[in-house]
Amino acid sequence: MITRPVRLAPDVLMRPAELADAPGLSRSYQRSLSHLRRTEPRREEGFYTPAGQVERLQGQLAERDAGRVMPWVLVREADEGSGEPDVVGSITLSQITYGPLRSASVGYWIDAGHLRRGLASAAVRAVCAVADRELGLHRLEAGTLLDNAASQRVLKGCGFTPYGTAEKYLFINGAWQDHRLFQKILNDRLP
Repeated sequence: MITRPVRLAPDVLMRPAELADAPGLSRSYQRSLSHLRRTEPRREEGFYTPAGQVERLQGQLAERDAGRVMPWVLVREADEGSGEPDVVGSITLSQITYGPLRSASVGYWIDAGHLRRGLASAAVRAVCAVADRELGLHRLEAGTLLDNAASQRVLKGCGFTPYGTAEKYLFINGAWQDHRLFQKILNDRLP
């Protein structure tokens, strides 16, 4: 498991997710619901509760322990005496595959109140470095809705290149949506 936190901004750390992040994730999802609705699957109301986030995190952490997923949270550090850190986003490597493929998918979101600070780009760059140096992966992939120009800018700025369009790729916001697919070759090491 990867345990080292990475500073993304003076007040924001990216660190491995843990069950204790459920309340912060719940608050962040609730704050960002209208912003994320367009790019996320429709979810049951329970998903946005602390209990729903505990359930989601339990699944992710079991997959992490099996070596198939690596979830991180972006946390804004609390001011002295103000309580727990505030979750302001998430980034996850999923479908981690070794053997001759040595690849994973990357997905991320940023809290609506923290957009346009460069956090997504910083998190993607940090995860690319971890995937290359610590996980020994060869390639990462990501997909965006065709009209998600902001996420496409993040990926291109982090060295991802578009390689195709997948029709009706994911069920997002109540419909099967086409996605633009991106990849980044991390290295040419032998598997």
